[in-house]
Formats: sequence, C-alpha cells, structure tokens
Amino acid sequence: MNRFVLSLLLVVLTVLSSCDKNDLKPDVVTMRVADHRQDCVGVGPQKCLLVKTDGDTDWKFFYSGIEGFSYEEGFEYQLLVKREPIANPPADGSSIRYTLVEIVDKIKM
Repeated sequence: MNRFVLSLLLVVLTVLSSCDKNDLKPDVVTMRVADHRQDCVGVGPQKCLLVKTDGDTDWKFFYSGIEGFSYEEGFEYQLLVKREPIANPPADGSSIRYTLVEIVDKIKM
C-alpha cells in the first residue's frame, strides 16, 4: 500500500512540475485607447490609460505602458498590440509585456 501511495505521489509531483505556469502565448490584439487618462491606484496614485480590447464594451484601467507607443491627450487610438508573457516579472509589475505593432487609427476628439 505504501508503494502505491508513494508511486501516486511521485506521478502527481511529476505532472505538476511539468506544467508551464505561463500558458499565455504571444499574440496580437486590437486595443482602443481613450482620449484622456483617468486617476487610478496601482503601486501608488497615478494616471491610467483607459482601454478596450477585443470584445470589451466598457473602458478599463491600463496600468502598464505600451512599448513604442507615445500617447497624446485628446486623441483616441486604435492599436494593434503584441502581448507576450514576462518570464520573471517584478512583484509589483505586470506579467505581460505590451509592444506596439501598428497605430491603425488616431482620431482627434
């Protein structure tokens, strides 16, 4: 009986250790960015971008930056953005890196 329990435990540990904790694969998403920032609290008080990604109906706070994107207040953007996991993210940071692929649209509001 002890051998069975030990064998079962070994199998379970092997399966769990082989699981990838970061299942997110790099992908490209469409992101709409509002024409203004809004007060929010992340690590501390800050101004967050408001974004909608594929399928969102409501604006959501975006605490991270988008590499290669220079935001201008007063413009609403439609962007193609690459999302990819960060292997060892900082404790107070995002586990996803966002990189600008293309500015699809920039509208003066």
